This record gives sequence, C-alpha cells and structure tokens, in this order.
Amino acid sequence: MSRVLAALATLAIVASSFAVTSNVALGHEHRSVGPYTFVVGWINEPAYVNAANGLSLDVTETSSSKPVEGLATSLQAEVIVGGGAKKLVLDLATDEESPGHYTGAFVPTKVGDYIFHVFGDVGSTKVDERFESGPNTFDGVVSTDQLQFPDRVAANADLSARLDSMQTLVIAAIVIAGLALLASVGGLVTRRR
Repeated sequence: MSRVLAALATLAIVASSFAVTSNVALGHEHRSVGPYTFVVGWINEPAYVNAANGLSLDVTETSSSKPVEGLATSLQAEVIVGGGAKKLVLDLATDEESPGHYTGAFVPTKVGDYIFHVFGDVGSTKVDERFESGPNTFDGVVSTDQLQFPDRVAANADLSARLDSMQTLVIAAIVIAGLALLASVGGLVTRRR
C-alpha cells in the first residue's frame, strides 16, 4: 500500500512540475485559426488601469505546437474599447527570447472590457479575429483602488468630473457677478438723473 501511495505522490509531483514550468498562458484565450493556435491575453495579469500593459499574442502550429516566427510584419493588431468607439493600432514587437510570442504595448486608461483585433496573414491563412475580454477568455482592466495604501489617489476620471463641475460653478459665478455689476451700474446711472 505504501508503494502505491509513494508512486502516486511521485506522479503528482511530476505532473505539478509540468504545470509550473510549461508555457501555458493562464487567463488567456486559446483559439484555432486555420492550422494555427492563437493564444491572446494581457502581457501582465491582472491588467490594472493606468499601468503599462498590452497585448500578449502567441502563435503556434496546431499540429506540432511549433512557434510561428516572423509575423510582426504580416499581422496587425488593434485594441478596441467601448464597443468600437475608440481604437488604437498596436505596434507588434517580437520577443527574441520566446519564438512565436508577440506583444503590443499600451497603457489602458479605463476600467472595463477590451477587445484585441488581430488581422493579416500567417503563411497562406488570412486572419481576422476579435478576442474579447470576459469570463471565459481573459479579464478586463480593473481598478487599483484595492491596492492603494496608505492613501487612496483619486482616479483621473474622478478628477476630470470634479474639474468639470468646478468649471461650471466658476462660469455661473462670473455670469452672476457680471449681472450684479450691470445692475449696480444701472442703479448708479438712474440715481444721478
């Protein structure tokens, strides 16, 4: 009985070492595109608002798991936010230490879901794929509020909203002051007559 337990323990250790050292990207979407497998997600996970990050793209041959190199010029990528309201073209860069791995860096400035659109050619295969963040793919961008210590820093959107309301109040105060000045001048003019 102890030999069986020892064998099972050894098997568990070996299996866990493969899980730790394998190049499987957790929190990424895996998708077959013709004879290739695309793995798409964030460079750094979780993705935090206002922190440098970007597209992480791995392309391999599905049949052999061989990395596909040289795609930085034949593939294009863009990031989309707000259902297509805003798009940014990404410059794909090759990772020299990891063949078949490409990145497109940017700083996400809004909390929520993002879409990576990858298009172009891989060999003779036309590619036009949209990878959307979500529960079964990769996570969206999250706030840093829970990480801030000891003091919370106001988000840019909060500061912008506060400045907009302050600007409205200042304009209203100027208009009221101008009307008061006109009324005073009008009162002086009519009093002198």
